[in-house]
Amino acid sequence: MRADLELIYDWVPADARILDLGCGDGTLLAALAKHKNVTGYGLEIDPDGIAACLGKGVNVLEQDLDDGLDNFVDDACDLVVMTQALQALRRPDTMLDEMLRVAPECIIAFPNFAYWKHRLHLTFRGRMPVSRSLPHAWYDTPNIHLSTFQDFANLCRAKGITIVDQAVGSADHEGHWSSRWWPNLFGETAIFRVRRGR
Repeated sequence: MRADLELIYDWVPADARILDLGCGDGTLLAALAKHKNVTGYGLEIDPDGIAACLGKGVNVLEQDLDDGLDNFVDDACDLVVMTQALQALRRPDTMLDEMLRVAPECIIAFPNFAYWKHRLHLTFRGRMPVSRSLPHAWYDTPNIHLSTFQDFANLCRAKGITIVDQAVGSADHEGHWSSRWWPNLFGETAIFRVRRGR
């Protein structure tokens, strides 16, 4: 399991009902079900991801996240998780509202565009960065809303959302002391755990 998923795994309480948005191959959900008795569903649009989920026994629904979460009632889950998908949505701010309607808490992980290597790439090469956390060229990327650790924190404050916990990772998404002191500069991946209301 990727290191960012391991951190998220640690933040998910046992016996929780969760919804994993853009669940990929279902690795996180499968581990949570096996070791923490977590129940829930994954939403995925990629056919290969859906097939992998089914192969792992993960409950998965085919759904485009840009269509919203209208098929889920208020407080349907204890927790909503979204890893590496927020930046690919048309309206990430609206999805954040939807996630906190479906559950009182959510965990979100996304690439931090302010990471120092990305900044250097732009400054000295004059080109959009291509890295482990941003692996696509500018013309074929699914990412349409690149943001920073600080951008997301500001969005939460503007919406009156409580940041319960936050973490960042570098390289293989593993934390380093520098990223704890200056997360916006040294965190390649931003990870937030947020709750509705202040």
